[in-house]
Amino acid sequence: MSYDVSDHPQGGRFVGSEHRFAVRVFFEDTDVAGVVYHANYLRFMERARSDMLRLLEIDQRGTIDAGEGVYAVAELSIRYRRPAKLDDALVVVSRVTQIRGASCHIHQTVRRGDESLSEADVVVAFLTTDGRPKRQPRAWVERFERLL
Repeated sequence: MSYDVSDHPQGGRFVGSEHRFAVRVFFEDTDVAGVVYHANYLRFMERARSDMLRLLEIDQRGTIDAGEGVYAVAELSIRYRRPAKLDDALVVVSRVTQIRGASCHIHQTVRRGDESLSEADVVVAFLTTDGRPKRQPRAWVERFERLL
């Protein structure tokens, strides 16, 4: 299956239950050899997750400003398969795999065309402003459940 970033160069979109987010590798993303620095894959994935929430109409900023809670990465497992390089057109594919009362499990893959470059399993927890787990708003859980 091919992921064409030219379809949607700014922001992401849903294709079925998958969220796809286009990323272009810039010079600032690479090391001296022109290869994407390992931590930048996490940045690409974070942007994709934030965009996915925005498209699901989950208002992270409003929730934070109201003091109601915030998402934070609680667990992360990542595997690097192949390097991305300067000027590569990438797509971050995100798929919700499990919903719990206070957390959401998401599988993310960074792709260059049909090639998987990096994969991660991420658990994000919904927390109170003092860092304690808190049940996610029911409307949010229902939006995630539609993606399972």
